[in-house]
Amino acid sequence: MKKSTKTILGISCVVAAAITFYAWDSQKSLQASSHREAPLIANDPLADNTDLYAFRSPDDTNKITIVANYVPLQLPQGGPNYASFGTNIRYEIHIENGSTLTPTAGDDITYRFTFSKVNQDTTTFFNIRLGQQNLKTTYLAEKSVNGGAFTTIVSTGIVPPPNIGPRSITGNPVGLNTTYNALVTAAIANATGTGGEKIFCGPVDDPFFVDLGGIFDLGQTRAGGTGTAAPRDGVGHKNVHSIVMQIPISTLQQTGLSVSSATNILDSRFVIGVWASASRPTTRTLGASGSYTDAGTYVQVSRIGMPLTNEAVIPIGSKDVWNSRTPYNEIAWHENYFCNPELALYMDDSQFGGAVPALMALRVQSLSLQAYDFRNTKAGLFPLKGTPAVAGTALDNALFGNYLLRAGKPRSVDLLPIFNTGVPNLPPYQLATGKPAGNPLAAGKPFINNFLPTFGDMLRLNMAVPVTPRNHPDFSSEGLIAAAVLGLTNPTYGGISMQWIPNMDGFPNGRRLEDDVTRIELQAVGGVVLAAIGLWYDDYTVGGPTPVTAKLGGVLGYEAGVKNNDTLFKANFPYVQNPWGGYENHSGQ
Repeated sequence: MKKSTKTILGISCVVAAAITFYAWDSQKSLQASSHREAPLIANDPLADNTDLYAFRSPDDTNKITIVANYVPLQLPQGGPNYASFGTNIRYEIHIENGSTLTPTAGDDITYRFTFSKVNQDTTTFFNIRLGQQNLKTTYLAEKSVNGGAFTTIVSTGIVPPPNIGPRSITGNPVGLNTTYNALVTAAIANATGTGGEKIFCGPVDDPFFVDLGGIFDLGQTRAGGTGTAAPRDGVGHKNVHSIVMQIPISTLQQTGLSVSSATNILDSRFVIGVWASASRPTTRTLGASGSYTDAGTYVQVSRIGMPLTNEAVIPIGSKDVWNSRTPYNEIAWHENYFCNPELALYMDDSQFGGAVPALMALRVQSLSLQAYDFRNTKAGLFPLKGTPAVAGTALDNALFGNYLLRAGKPRSVDLLPIFNTGVPNLPPYQLATGKPAGNPLAAGKPFINNFLPTFGDMLRLNMAVPVTPRNHPDFSSEGLIAAAVLGLTNPTYGGISMQWIPNMDGFPNGRRLEDDVTRIELQAVGGVVLAAIGLWYDDYTVGGPTPVTAKLGGVLGYEAGVKNNDTLFKANFPYVQNPWGGYENHSGQ
C-alpha cells in the first residue's frame, strides 16, 4: 500500500493545528483483518475484523445467522475508555448467492452499519452514572440489493453499553437499574422492509478459542501439556464487538425460495458466500482542540471470509496486499499460498518436520496409494490431468481440471477449493465410502456441496443442509471432519446414497460458533481431506484390509489444545454470550 506524504497544515499556540493523519492513494485501498494478523490494521482496532460465522439457526431452521465480530482482544476491565464500535467507519456484511456469477459482479446483498456516539453527562469521568451513559452508541443499518442504492432497515438501533460492573449496570440510583440480559433484549431490532432480518449490535464474549501463544510459536500447540506447556486460550475472558443478523433463507436464496423448496440437502441453488469488511474515509485531519474531521471517499481497511486465512496462510509481506482486495478481484498469485502452504513444511520430514513436535501427528501424504505425493511443490494428482481417468470428474479439463490440477502445486486439488471456491458434489470430492479400493476418482457418498464459482476467499454455506442439534449425541466441534468419519465408519451412513450425516452443517460448510476451526484447518493441511475421499496415508497399502491406519488415527486424534469456548453460548438469538464484566476475576481463567 502506498502512503501519501504527511501534510502539515499549521501548528501554532494561537492557531488551530491540523495534521493530515492519513491520506491514502485513492486508487488503492488499505486492508487487514482478524486478531491483529496484518501489520497495518493492528494500529486501527476499531476497524479490525476478528471473526466471521454463518450457520443455519439451530432454534429457527428457516433462517441463517451471520456473526461478524470486530475490535479484537478487549479487556473487560479496560476503563475508563472502554472499547466500542467506531464512528465514520462503514461496517459491512457481504452476500454472494450465485444470482450474478461473473468474476467482478460484486455483492448480491450488502448490509452496511454506521455508528454514532453521544455523551449524556460530560461532568463525570465514569461511563455510566445516575442513569446516564457516556459514549452512548446507536447505529444506522442499511441494505443494498444487486448493487442498488442503500435503503434504511434500522434507523436508530441501540448498542448496549460495556458490561462495566454491577453498580454501573444494576445499581440504583447510581447505575442503570437494570440487568445486562435486559439490555441485550432491548437492543434486538427487527428490520423494516420485506427482508425479515433480526439484528443485534453490541459487545459480547469473544466466541473464538485458540492457543495464540502456541500457534504463533511456529505452530507449537500445547494439547495435553501442564504448567507452562498447558494450552492457554489467547482470547479467553476477552470481549469483541459483534454484529449479529438472523436472516430468512428465502431472503438470501438467489430467487427467493424457502428452504422447503430444496430438491435435496445439497441443492446447489442454496449456496451462499459471506464475507465482512470495514471501511474508513481516506483522510483524517486532527485539530489542536482534540477534534478531528474525516473526509474523502471510503476505502476498505479490514476484511475477513474464511477463518485464519490471513493469520496462517498469507505471509507477512503479502498480508496488506491480500487485504487490499475483495473476493471479486483476488490476485492470482495469492492462490499459491493455498497450493503450497507454509504450514505443510512443518508436516514434511524432508523439510522442517522435526522442528515442531506438536505437529508430529500431521504428516502430509508423500506416497498415497503408492503413487501420489502431496508435499509442497510435488506432483500431487497433476499427472492425471487430461487423462481418461479424470473424465466426468471435477478434475476433467472440461469442468475444473485447469484450476484444480497444477504443476508443482499439489494442494490445488484440496486446500485451494476449500478456501477459494467451495467444494462441488462431484467425484473425487465424495467420501471414500462405496468407492472401489484404490480408486479415489470413483463416485462415493456425497457429504458436501458449497461450490460457488466466485474465485475468492469467502465463508461458503449450503443453506439446505439440515441443522445438527446441539444436544445430538454426535454433535462435534470437528464439523465436516466429524461428518466424514461418521460417513466412513458408521454403518448407519453406509452406501453411496445421499443422506444427512451429523455435522454436515459444520465448518468448512459455513462456520458454527462451536467449530474448532484451528484444529480442522491444521488437520486439513495435514491431508485429512485427501484421506476422506480415498487418497489414504502412506502406511496404507492398496488392497489392504482397512485404510484406518496409524497415521490416519494420528491425524484424527490431533488436538490444537483449546477445545471449546471459555463460556457457554446462548440457545437463542443472538447466540453469542454477554460480554465479560469488568468487575469479574479474569486473571485465573
